[in-house]
Amino acid sequence: MTIVGAAAAQTAETTTTETFVTAKPTDVLSYNLVNLNVTNNADETIGEIKDLILSEGQLAGYIVSVGGVLGMGERYVIVSPKAVKITYVENDKKWTAVMNATKDQLKAAPEFKYEGRWER
Repeated sequence: MTIVGAAAAQTAETTTTETFVTAKPTDVLSYNLVNLNVTNNADETIGEIKDLILSEGQLAGYIVSVGGVLGMGERYVIVSPKAVKITYVENDKKWTAVMNATKDQLKAAPEFKYEGRWER
């Protein structure tokens, strides 16, 4: 039997996707970042990472809380991952987040609100 036409043009496509991957020692886990203080180059605490924004599988931003005391009066801003340097200090066994900004600059940034599809 000979198959002609469109049926003959069909071929079985095999797609290979990785199901399991490994973490490299240089990778960062999200729990290391959430609630991590953000400091500036003068070692002043200017905010705290509260959440991560993922877009199409890539880190698109950090949601940083600014101002407030004990959760009262705080507001959230989105900071580009390129603006924050995340490092692990081996001697101190701790993570750090440093950005070149002041607390006032973060307070003046556009506010992000947990509402709509992001409501908690």
